[in-house]
Amino acid sequence: MSANISTQTMVNYLVAPETLVETNGEGPAYELGPREGKPVIIVLGVTEIIEQESLHVSIWGSADGEDWGKQALFWFPQKFYAGSSPAALDLKQLQGVKFLRARWEVNRWGRGDPRPCFKFGVEIQELVP
Repeated sequence: MSANISTQTMVNYLVAPETLVETNGEGPAYELGPREGKPVIIVLGVTEIIEQESLHVSIWGSADGEDWGKQALFWFPQKFYAGSSPAALDLKQLQGVKFLRARWEVNRWGRGDPRPCFKFGVEIQELVP
């Protein structure tokens, strides 16, 4: 009889999947807990987008969940199409960061409804070697 061991990382979200946004905004503060000081993978997943608009998502860090500083830790490339964009973030290099938060900027141009409209989510998981 052989034992089959599989390890799965728990996925959490900085922005819940399928979140609908039409304006600039930010997600709630996410406490890193056991992920503090470890490398993580952050995945931006855009599931719905209309033509002639863009989504720009940044990740911010905080020591106390209140002061987020003046500069993002990381910016995803601007998105014009649906799809997933993974990024590794080494929190070992960011001493004192105990909270993360996603912020987004939306833009719409061209004809039609001037309001942008996106559905997306931002997941976080520990990077397992």
